[in-house]
Formats: sequence, C-alpha cells, structure tokens
Amino acid sequence: MEHITLLIGIVIVTALVFDFTNGFHDTANAMATTISTGALGPRVAVAMSAVLNLVGAFLSVEVAKTISGGIIDEGSGIQPEVIFAGLVGAILWNLVTWLAGLPSSSSHALFGGLIGATVVSVGMDGVNGDAVVMKVLIPAVAAPVVAGIATVAATRLTYRLARDRAAEDTAKGYRAGQIASAALVSLAHGTNDAQKTMGVITLALVTGGVIAPDSDPPMWVIVSAGLAIALGTYLGGWRIIRTMGKGITDIQPPQGFAAQTGAATVILASSHIGFALSTTQVCSGAVMGAGVGRKGGVVRWSTAGRMVVAWVLTLPAAGLVAAGAALLADQGSGGIAAVAVLAVLGCGVIWVLSRRKPVDASNVNAPGAESAEPVGVVTAAVRSVAPPPAGKTASAGSAQPTTGSATAGTDGTRGTDTRNASSPSAPTPAAAGTRSSS
Repeated sequence: MEHITLLIGIVIVTALVFDFTNGFHDTANAMATTISTGALGPRVAVAMSAVLNLVGAFLSVEVAKTISGGIIDEGSGIQPEVIFAGLVGAILWNLVTWLAGLPSSSSHALFGGLIGATVVSVGMDGVNGDAVVMKVLIPAVAAPVVAGIATVAATRLTYRLARDRAAEDTAKGYRAGQIASAALVSLAHGTNDAQKTMGVITLALVTGGVIAPDSDPPMWVIVSAGLAIALGTYLGGWRIIRTMGKGITDIQPPQGFAAQTGAATVILASSHIGFALSTTQVCSGAVMGAGVGRKGGVVRWSTAGRMVVAWVLTLPAAGLVAAGAALLADQGSGGIAAVAVLAVLGCGVIWVLSRRKPVDASNVNAPGAESAEPVGVVTAAVRSVAPPPAGKTASAGSAQPTTGSATAGTDGTRGTDTRNASSPSAPTPAAAGTRSSS
C-alpha cells in the first residue's frame, strides 16, 4: 500500500462512500417486507441485515472480477480520475432516487458512471461491449421477470398449502420463514453488491500500477468494502423501505416469505456465475410477483411504472453525470478538486431536501404511509374481477354504523347478516342522515 498515491486514495475513499450509499439504498431489498408485515422491528431488521451483508462480502469474488476486468478494459489507458468521475455519477444518482423513494439500481448507477466516464476519456474502445450486453443488460431484463414469475408460483403454492389452516395457526411459521428468507437475501446482497465496490477499488489499484492486472481483490479491500456496505445498511434507507413494503402492494406474511425466498435464489445463482445483476430489480420484481400471486391482491401499477422508468434512466443518467465529471477531471488537479467540491455540494443539497419530510424507523410503517395514488385502469380492472382478500369484506362492512351484526366466512366471503331493516332499533335512512349531519 506504500505505492498508493493521493489520487488513488481519493478514489478508494469515494468508492467506499458509494458502497455506503449502496448499503442504505438497498436495505429495502432484504428487509422491506419483513418490516412492513411486522415480522421484525425496523432496527432489529436492519441490524441483522448489516451483519449478514458483511458476512456475504467474504463468500465470493466472481462479481468483483466482472467489474475490475470485464466491463471496463483495464489496458485501455484509463486513469484513476476516470474511475473517480464514474463513482461521483453513481453516488449522485443513488441519492436522487433515495430522496424520491424509488428503489432504483445502485449496480446500474455504478455501471453507467464507469461507462460514461470511460467513453469520454478514452473512447468506446475502453468498454467491453459484449460483457455489458451479456453480464449487465440481459440480466437486467431477465432477472426481475424470472424473480416475479417464480414468486407468483411460490405465493400461490404457499396460500394453497395453508388454505385449510387458520391465519393465527400459521402466523408464527410465516414469521420465522420471513426472518430466515430475509437473512438469506441479506447474505446474497453481500455476495453481489459488496463485490462491486471491491471490483472498482481493484480496478483503481490496477490502473495506478499498485497490483497486476487480473488480480483478485486484496483482503483489505474485501474487509473495507464489507464494512462500508454493512454500515450503510444499518442506517437504513427508510424512504425506499416504505415504497417496497407499502407502495407496490399490500404485503401479507405468506407473500413476504415467498418474495424473499424467490429473490434470494435468483441473486445467489447470479453471484455464483458472475452476473452483476441488480438486487433492487430482482427484489422489486419478486414483490410485484407476490402481489399478483395472492388471490385478491392488487399491484399499484403506477408506482411500479415509476420504478421501471427509474430503472431505464439509471444507467444513462449516471453515465451523463459521470461524463461531465470526467470532462472536468481531465483538466488536471484543479478539475479533480472542482468535481469533488461539486459532488459534496450536491450531496449536501439532497440531504437538506430530505429533512423536509424525514422518514425513519419511527414512521416507516405509519398509517397512510402506503401510496395514496388514484386508482388506475389496470388496478380497477383487476379489482372488478378478483375477490377481496380474506377478512376485507367483513371489516369493511363493520366500519358502517349499524345496530345489527354481520358475520364473514373464513374465506373472506360474505356471511350471514342478522340485521333487520324493519326493526324499530334500526335507524331509518332519514334518521341516519340527520345524525351524520349533526
């Protein structure tokens, strides 16, 4: 490490800052459904996720190799300032989407930043186009679809197996299953996302001549990347947790278990073969699949649509910011300093804006936290043909002031209504109107 220059040191610190933002940006991937269903308290959930992210960072280096020697050509002549510019673009996009509460892809922000900065500095020859297509773009499209389809099947199977059991009898089992599957997602997240920062730092060390090309990440890189993402995870990205847990669909414990198990399976499989996919997209696809898979469940498609738009914009948006930063950084030490100052100012402005409506562990599950969007055409159509989820009809009927009683069957259908409209104790419509107007 005695050969690390000041510039490489700045790049390493910036990479760890990105890793930190990746941690709190992506905490929702593992813990949103567990928190929203009450299987774990918010603080306990993020603490468990942080520890398992740290453990996962030590399990594999295949994704780190994809970053350091796959997407960007190590021998194309890129300099550490190019990597610095790419990281700045990724960090700023992460913070913008965090402020908006949108679970966009930190991975694609990183890829977009590195690609944009490399193209501006050394041209298209510095990017391995085949690797981008095979290991980034194709997994980006396929992974959420695969996770969604798998979760639809898992959700329907879960409800079918428990159809003859009362909800209170299965609650404890689903709670344990959610905790176990959330732990698996956290471990999988560490094996995939922490490695991306390892790969960036390794790439910086290679471009600075500190280590040889095609080297594995040094142990100190693995440890520092694991600690950075664990710390970010512990702080919790509460805004995105709210969107994932409440904004896409109303998650019940069986759905949470199915969604997390399906997502973890896809993430671990991709880490094993070196696909640097977006854990955010996988988990979001799984949550949508859980909403579709539950009988009577409805996905808020306009929220999902905003998420997909953010996914599509992430790579080019981070690339454009990084390209501008690279143009400035190429001007020399003054340009690098200017990029650093602008990045700090941008982060400060986003933080100040976030304080206007803070979201934290105390209000992430507050009543009314879910999306209050108007009912769209797709949602209205699904509701018109799908039966309501269990217990909804009875609870809706009991919300009206009555003197009688209504019972509901265990399957959520309307039961026997014992109210007598002709009873003297039952209020007439006129009397009800008089009472309500007072």
